[in-house]
Amino acid sequence: MMAGSALSPLAGFAQNEKITNWAGNFTYGTSSVFHAGSLDEARDLIKKYPRLKVLGTRHCFNNIADSHDHFLSLAQLNKVVAMDGHTVTVESGVKYGELAVMLNDKGYALHNMASLPHISVAGGCSTATHGSGVHNGNLSSAVMGMELITAAGETVSLSRHHESFGLAVVHLGGLGAVSKITLAIQPSYQIRQYVFENLPMSALETHFDEIMGAGYSVSLFTDWRNRNVSEVWIKSKDASFGGHPSFFGARAATKNLHPIRDLGAENCTEQMGVPGPWHERLPHFRMGFTPSSGKELQTEYFVPREHSYAAIKAVEQLREKISPHLFISEIRCIDADQLPMSPCYHQPSTAIHFTWKPEWPEVRELLPLIEAQLAPYNARPHWGKLFTIPHQRLATLYPKMRQLQQLMRHYDPTGKFRNEYLDKVIFGV
Repeated sequence: MMAGSALSPLAGFAQNEKITNWAGNFTYGTSSVFHAGSLDEARDLIKKYPRLKVLGTRHCFNNIADSHDHFLSLAQLNKVVAMDGHTVTVESGVKYGELAVMLNDKGYALHNMASLPHISVAGGCSTATHGSGVHNGNLSSAVMGMELITAAGETVSLSRHHESFGLAVVHLGGLGAVSKITLAIQPSYQIRQYVFENLPMSALETHFDEIMGAGYSVSLFTDWRNRNVSEVWIKSKDASFGGHPSFFGARAATKNLHPIRDLGAENCTEQMGVPGPWHERLPHFRMGFTPSSGKELQTEYFVPREHSYAAIKAVEQLREKISPHLFISEIRCIDADQLPMSPCYHQPSTAIHFTWKPEWPEVRELLPLIEAQLAPYNARPHWGKLFTIPHQRLATLYPKMRQLQQLMRHYDPTGKFRNEYLDKVIFGV
């Protein structure tokens, strides 16, 4: 995949071969993919074609990155450009797992990581992918600057001093091709991971904040059956946390576990309080492993933190409908940020995530029911996962959506980077 002309289809995909996302639930509208080996090649390709989209690591579950014309891959642009004691600047092809290893080797760290380390930095930030922790903003909140190639092939640099910066960070692929991105970094740190089993759901009513604040990052896993949380994963900086036999009624696990109990834990990150560097504990899965080979569907909704338990109970009311089609749900907290198109904009949030069996007809019928249950709590969807909330409702949930439309028109006046997703979800077409 690293070889070949920028004007040839991407190696690894035959010209007429169908390209799917990693989950296999979505087939892209074209197999025409061009791989840029340099920024100059990327600019030339963008200027040459009237319609195209950037193809990243393909971890989204919907058509947010789809094209019926051409794709541009920047995967070969995967270098670290600059680093000091406060920031690191990388090209857009760099993945989180790769960056994390390099940073840790030099004594530095990111403040947060997603459950999977396989996604690209540029893609994760553009969709406000989150990670977790009551005091941790999402991945996008670490962005200090970015460089875009606009529809005209021009390079634009944006920093936190730019008036449109906050709006541009979570851009959903509609402003141009991100060529470089700068992230805040900090000194490296160690994490210990502890797992507890069978937390009564009722414990969340009076102890939600204590439970979710018990570690640097906390995840609750449930299949919504039996009114319990099957597993609590606590990722802690505090070495003294270990040794507790119980946690608000849950019992300490005696071995490493997978979030889905029936699956083996060999591909999960180390548990049982064994200390390790941040990048080997914050993700749930090891870098060399992609869970399930993608044989799943995902949806996720963010509610203001103060509505957490009410929202959880609202979803639980649908357990008889949800559970037969579900692998597992994960509940996490994310801190507020200042990015207008982030689901956590101006609100500390709780994310309720669903990993579904690959049963799209049934899941498609369930999503409006879940969204109706969560509507009283102003739930915002994850941009890269499956949802049915219409544009009119999204525009009320994101008051600055009109400004994003204007920014997209400014950098992309001909709609070169527009697609069906942006037309429908952002522009209401």
